[in-house]
Amino acid sequence: MWGQPPPAVRPGNARLLSHPPSCSRIFRELQIEPSMESRSAAALGGEHASGRLLDTWARIRTSTFWLVVIALFLRVGWIIIGHTYKFKSADNNFGFGWEMGRIGAALASGRGFSNPFGPPTGPTAWEPPLYPYLVAGVFNVFGIYSKASAFVLLTINSVFSALTCIPIFLTGRRVFSEKVAVGAAWTWALLPYVMFWCTKWVWETSLSALLVAVIFWMTLTLEDRDRLMPWVEFGLLWGLAALTSTSLLSSLPASGLWAWYHRAKRHKPSLAGVVLASVVFSACITPWLVRNYQVFGKLIFIRDNFGAELRLGNGEGADGTWMEYLHPTQDVYAMRQYQSMGELTYIAMRKQQALDYIRADYGRFLALCLKRFVYFWAGAPRPAQNWWSAQLKNSLFLASSVLMFWGLGRALRQRRPGARLFFWLIVSYTAIYYVVFPNPRYRHPIEPEITILAVYLVTEARGKKSGASLS
Repeated sequence: MWGQPPPAVRPGNARLLSHPPSCSRIFRELQIEPSMESRSAAALGGEHASGRLLDTWARIRTSTFWLVVIALFLRVGWIIIGHTYKFKSADNNFGFGWEMGRIGAALASGRGFSNPFGPPTGPTAWEPPLYPYLVAGVFNVFGIYSKASAFVLLTINSVFSALTCIPIFLTGRRVFSEKVAVGAAWTWALLPYVMFWCTKWVWETSLSALLVAVIFWMTLTLEDRDRLMPWVEFGLLWGLAALTSTSLLSSLPASGLWAWYHRAKRHKPSLAGVVLASVVFSACITPWLVRNYQVFGKLIFIRDNFGAELRLGNGEGADGTWMEYLHPTQDVYAMRQYQSMGELTYIAMRKQQALDYIRADYGRFLALCLKRFVYFWAGAPRPAQNWWSAQLKNSLFLASSVLMFWGLGRALRQRRPGARLFFWLIVSYTAIYYVVFPNPRYRHPIEPEITILAVYLVTEARGKKSGASLS
């Protein structure tokens, strides 16, 4: 009923039992190929698994949600693992936010917007108000100069930095391609240099980069939008930028004119929108202008320290870098002058000293401007004790600048939409630092646009290489 047993186990087949055949021979004799079927099934399963992984990665790599989540996870992780929230207290916590930290501490202590260097010196307009008020709010909740406050502020900076992935992606996709958008956004999310500023500096640097990136993208899209609400957003963003860092306003004229011109090419009216944006912008900054007038008795446009900054880059001993030894926090005599003369008089004196130095030899001033241009894009000289590290950092700094300029030139030649806006942003924003002094931190607000242009160049080069290999 069960049928005959296989040959290998039939009675009388002792020879086969004593010398059992190989498995492959049995499979051949019975015409069974389980190994092939198994391999096919395994291969099919592997293909399905790899396909699912590829689909998942395709969704993640183009998802702004995952970009922001991963970028934020890395930044907060760095803060925790690197203990970057533990600032040195040897300098009476000045390294915890510097002038903005001091003003935030004064606000949290009930002394008002004052004392940018620590000692009681009275009201100040040395810094714009937005970030010091943010610092003060955190200090009020978590303690003045506490580790908890440091962690919260660095985490907030990290949120700003992570959110910047979104306008980078949108701008890269609009001006170039999705490949450039993905590459630039992930470069921003993963690059350690980008993480440095948001995880170690309590300053407005990361917020400024986010604002510039959002404004840049909005400027590009204004030509597509017809209602007045986008103009309200445009004015509001520029108002926030002005109250965060007044140097960002240097690119406002180019941004507004670019949007107006491209709308005019499409025969779209812009006058009402421009007026509305101007009203919103004025509404944002007017309360602070009124405060400055009431406190100092004269009109001060948001901040007043340009004269002091000009002197820190121009005077006897100037070499194109920041002469920090003249800063009131480094020079006891300068601090006494600041205290005795008052902020406005001190700044006016410093400005006059710088102007006298410039007027005495315009050729020398132009040579210093050229040096500052080089240092802005190639990195300023660093302390001699870290020579090899300094050379490596400056080499990478220069490499990113070269890629950016090369990418910008290519975009201009190809007449990419928005290429000229990139050009005017880079020209207008950086000009002031060739007159005053450069610092790596000053480049960070336009680092998102630098990243997009650099990734665009690399993407183009890889595309050409792939095309050449196929041909």
